[in-house]
Amino acid sequence: MTERNIRVQPIDRGAVEDETVEIVERKGVGHPDSICDGVAEHVSEALAQAYLDRVGKVLHYNTDETQLVAGTAAPAFGGGEVIEPVYLLVVGRATKHYVDETGTEHHIPVDAIALEAARDYLRETLPALDLETDIVVDVRLGEGSGDLQEVFGEDERHVPEANDTSFGVGHAPLTETEKLVFETERHLNGPYHAEHPAIGQDVKVMGKREGDHIDLTVAVALVDRHVPDIDAYEAEIEGVRETVAALADDHTDRDVTVHVNTADDYEEGSVYLTVTGTSAEQGDDGSVGRGNRANGLITPNRSMSMEATSGKNPVNHIGKIYNLLSTQIAESVVDDVEGIRDLRVRLLSQIGRPIDQPHVADVHVVTDEGVAIADIEADVREIVDAELADVTSITQRVIDGELTTF
Repeated sequence: MTERNIRVQPIDRGAVEDETVEIVERKGVGHPDSICDGVAEHVSEALAQAYLDRVGKVLHYNTDETQLVAGTAAPAFGGGEVIEPVYLLVVGRATKHYVDETGTEHHIPVDAIALEAARDYLRETLPALDLETDIVVDVRLGEGSGDLQEVFGEDERHVPEANDTSFGVGHAPLTETEKLVFETERHLNGPYHAEHPAIGQDVKVMGKREGDHIDLTVAVALVDRHVPDIDAYEAEIEGVRETVAALADDHTDRDVTVHVNTADDYEEGSVYLTVTGTSAEQGDDGSVGRGNRANGLITPNRSMSMEATSGKNPVNHIGKIYNLLSTQIAESVVDDVEGIRDLRVRLLSQIGRPIDQPHVADVHVVTDEGVAIADIEADVREIVDAELADVTSITQRVIDGELTTF
């Protein structure tokens, strides 16, 4: 064990699973905010890999300010059209010029790399979106400030120094409601979409548990070319409702009520029909960091960091590393230490300090009845210490796409 500042103490509340009201949200991959998260992170991975290939190490960059301006569309049963395209702006900072230790100059085409990565992600994620006509993708990457590039570290330090004084938060285990909300969106955008192409990628799930009753409110954008009329639309909506209800039975014994596209008005002909499968085509803007936290959920019953995780560099940007690491620590502790019902990890950095030496690693625990903090404290400290010692492994796992950020 090192002398890292690790604290383990009781949490200031009971287990979330025992609270009377719990609220959980997930914005699916086609939601405008999630589109920005996904593009920013895919561009981040591409830039990091390009730097590694060209100069042997990741240089300073961030793409976490990506913005989406909604377009205008005229969906119609059987197929409509986009009137004004969506506008996506990849914004950030990136090192474009680098002189290595031999004096060799490297000019890195970061704008071209970012543009290609953004288009690749959109093509893969939103199959109903025509990249030629439905969206304009723009890139504006400036150079980073000199002081942050120096903190980033141009030397060969084994452990990078934190670029900011900030914090990350993670928790475990997920409650039944959290698991259900997460798995509902992933199922609809995965196996279910593969068999039902009318289901667009803009799926949002809101879960409310009140006592032992869970309400799931699901918003699903349908793709108009696969929906010939209102009867077909109603059939698709009913199919989603039945599928989510069946999925709920696999995750909880609690009573679950499923609501789908509650704003629809069939008599007025007002339904959630889209050309592209996302509300970004019609008035719904997006930004990085306005959606899911690093664990893929929005959880007002939990402590959360307001940092945007997607698009930040994976070497020393605490807004990314500590949010991912705190979640990983929480999951590792719960998996390996018996007697824990609920756990929260908060990691605080200090700018210029090695990222394996947080200003504090604060672990709050709800234990099972009959289990005292003293019974598990040593085991928890050991896991936290080991995970912090291995913090640099987060960098490569992010570059390789192994860790999701939203």
